[in-house]
This record gives sequence, C-alpha cells and structure tokens, in this order.
Amino acid sequence: MLVRDGANGPEVFLQRRVGAMAFAAGMTVFPGGGVDPADSTVEIEWAGADPAWWAERFATTEARAKALVCAAVRETFEECGVLLAGPTGDSVVGDTTPYREARGRLERRELSLATFLAEEKLVLRADLLRPWANWITPVVEPRRYDTHFFVAVLPEGQLADGATTEAAEVQWSTPAEALDRWRAGTDILLPPTWSQLDALSEFTSTAEIFAAEPVIDPIMPELTEEHGAKALSFPGNDRYFADLPGTAKLRGSARG
Repeated sequence: MLVRDGANGPEVFLQRRVGAMAFAAGMTVFPGGGVDPADSTVEIEWAGADPAWWAERFATTEARAKALVCAAVRETFEECGVLLAGPTGDSVVGDTTPYREARGRLERRELSLATFLAEEKLVLRADLLRPWANWITPVVEPRRYDTHFFVAVLPEGQLADGATTEAAEVQWSTPAEALDRWRAGTDILLPPTWSQLDALSEFTSTAEIFAAEPVIDPIMPELTEEHGAKALSFPGNDRYFADLPGTAKLRGSARG
C-alpha cells in the first residue's frame, strides 16, 4: 500500500486490474504480486530491520520474510515505478526514469532484483516499509494466495504511474473516497482490499500510518451459512456486506 499526504489527508495509490487477468480481473487493488524464488536466496545490500525482525512480525521463517520484503520492493517498482532503494542505506533515488529499461526486464523476469540492485549499486531500503496485514484466500476459491500487506510512503521526488500490463487504470485517492466509489459501484473491492482501506481511513497523516503497529494475525475468510444464506465470514464482514453495492450498480469491471 503506497501512501502520500494529500490536501484532504493521506492518499493511497490504487490500480484497476485489466479484464484479462486470471485472478481479480477488473478489481481495484494495491500494487503487488508473487514472490520470486531468487528473492530469498541471493545476498542483497539491505538497510533497516533484518529478516529476523520481519519474520517475527509476519510469524514466518527468516528466508520467507526476506523473500516477502524483496517481493514488495520489486513488485512496487514493476507495477508503479516507485523504487524503495538508494545509493546508500540512508538515501533513496529521487527519479526512477533512468531505470525504465531495467523495470521492464524485471517485469518480464529477464532480470532479478538482486542483480539489478548490484549492477546499479543500490541498497534495498527495507526501513521504508512496514508490515500491515496477512490475508489468506478462502479454501472455496480455486486460486489461493497467502497475501502479506505492507505500507510505504511515496519517496520524495518519485512518481507512481500505470506503466504496467496489469493495470487498466490507476489513481490516487483518500481511503474514504475509494470506499465511496466502491459503495457507488464504480470500483470493485475484494474484502482484503476493503479491509485495508477501512483501516487506513482512520489515520490523518502518512506519519501516523507509518508509525502504526497493527497486530498481524492471519485472516482466512470462511464460508458460513445463516438462515439458509451463504456468506464469507471475516473481521468487519457485516459492514462490508451491508455496504456492498448490488450487481446492477457494479460498473468497475465494465470500465476496465
């Protein structure tokens, strides 16, 4: 979740996924993607808390934690051009356009994150990320993911864009505005995305967001049945389904 301070409070960067995607087609989501096997096995110049700290926060192994952080940095760069790295452990690049070719090669898996950082003499800034949440796809879904959410503040001088094959549309908006568009049926939000936007809407600045220390317990929605009706059960599901727009109002995927 990439955030910045705006005139009306913190804003978050959102993407509408293209309609041809195998998972969550047409949905409005945060930048993200899968872990690359090389992310956990190659030495990378690293600034910030070590993998052991991340492993404790996400209740996983150090190797897995390292891979998650590397994937977060790599996917953020691939999907919106924001690079959480710098020439030194206390600096960050201000303009990522010189790395445009490398970004394409990373997205096509022609280049690994470790090789890219080494060739450009850049240090991965793990300290610019914070752990936020962990959602696991329900067992009833044919495609299942163990998704770890991070939060990062947009580095000064950098711009987030939509130059990725996975996004049909991108935008910055406050969490409240994003939730309003969902209620109106303009955007489609899966429960994990809705939940994070709902949580972010409680903060008045990116400094508050970055300083937050949410309890990260894995959340896996379960299919339940009540009064003959089936529904997914997860924290806040009553508010989610109460505000969920009717299918006739859902315009997001058609626009994408």
